[in-house]
Amino acid sequence: MKKTLFLALNLFFISTVLFAQEPTKWRGESNGIYNETGLLKKWPANGPEILWTFDGLGEGHSSPVFANGQIYLSTMIDGEGYIFVFSQDGKLNWKVNYGKEFAESYPGARSSVVVAGDLMYMYTGHGELICMDAKNGNKKWSKKAFEDFDGQNIRWGVTETVVINDDMVYFTPGGKKNNVVALNRFNGDLIWSSSGKGELSAYCTPLLVELPSRKLLVTHTADHIIGLDAKTGKLLWDHPHTNRWQVHPNTPLLYNGDLFCFSGYGQGGVKLNMSEDGTSVKKDWFKTELDSRMGGMVVVDGYIYGSGDKAREWRCVNWETGKETYADKTIGKGVTIYADGMLYCYSDRGELALVEANPEEFKVISQTKVELGTAQHWAHPVINNGRLFVRHGDVLIAYKIK
Repeated sequence: MKKTLFLALNLFFISTVLFAQEPTKWRGESNGIYNETGLLKKWPANGPEILWTFDGLGEGHSSPVFANGQIYLSTMIDGEGYIFVFSQDGKLNWKVNYGKEFAESYPGARSSVVVAGDLMYMYTGHGELICMDAKNGNKKWSKKAFEDFDGQNIRWGVTETVVINDDMVYFTPGGKKNNVVALNRFNGDLIWSSSGKGELSAYCTPLLVELPSRKLLVTHTADHIIGLDAKTGKLLWDHPHTNRWQVHPNTPLLYNGDLFCFSGYGQGGVKLNMSEDGTSVKKDWFKTELDSRMGGMVVVDGYIYGSGDKAREWRCVNWETGKETYADKTIGKGVTIYADGMLYCYSDRGELALVEANPEEFKVISQTKVELGTAQHWAHPVINNGRLFVRHGDVLIAYKIK
């Protein structure tokens, strides 16, 4: 009996530690799809109940992440970058200054914090990657992408949120030699460097693809989509993809072993059939109208949902064929996330809508307006524990959606 209890406690401890070490990810665990259930299928007439708000954040377009029972959010005040750490009920536990932030065009923190166990990582708009203690903000190490590597900053500042897997942290300095790199996440030592296509970075947070034969890192650089072996950095394939400003902020989508990569300014999106071992891709179809500038898209039950840029329309497209099933202008263009059968659409006009994930029509079930906050409505909403979090400039809002 004692032996059985001992083994059970050991298993519980190990599983708890492993769970605690799982790193946070940009747009959640499944790239905009949140695996929560029992959520409201219709909101009250004046919108979902606001549980709490926090104002005085400063400037920024980043999203909150959830780890260690707390909420972490990057921001900028008077040109200085800060990470605010909140309790679950919206009380500020502590904050830490991490250095200069991007105070030029559309000023504010761009990248979201990544938390992995007792460490947190912030990649600034000026290209500095900083590792800190997640309990108190003490600095562990840092690397400067444009000095330690041969990268250079881009027109609207770095917006990439780093990707962590096992003991590695991946990011894109955008240098000709050190185009994409992997560092030891505990001490910052270089594990590998890839020259990629030798292009500038392109605002994109990479996608980590786990295949039976290898792990693959997929990202956009200025004029190409590239696929790298995540263990060695070897360039496995590339596919041309560019637009007027070389801006590609949307993380690629993965579904049924294939990829969809897309960006705005009229460029659109391409579906790439990927080989089983991840060593090659082949263009399947291309659609100009799937040109979300920075709002992301989701793929649900074989259909892509999201808004376009140039035509400002919300669209649904069949994943396999590229055939469009609807286009709608009920609300302005914006960000798309999904949970429990519903799309959560947040427009650049501040409209917040609950929409059926129905390939036949863009059916708005409920709608409200985000009146609080400042500047652009660009931050991606996040769903956590029955709550919808919307960051609008200097305000973070927690809505009750369960």
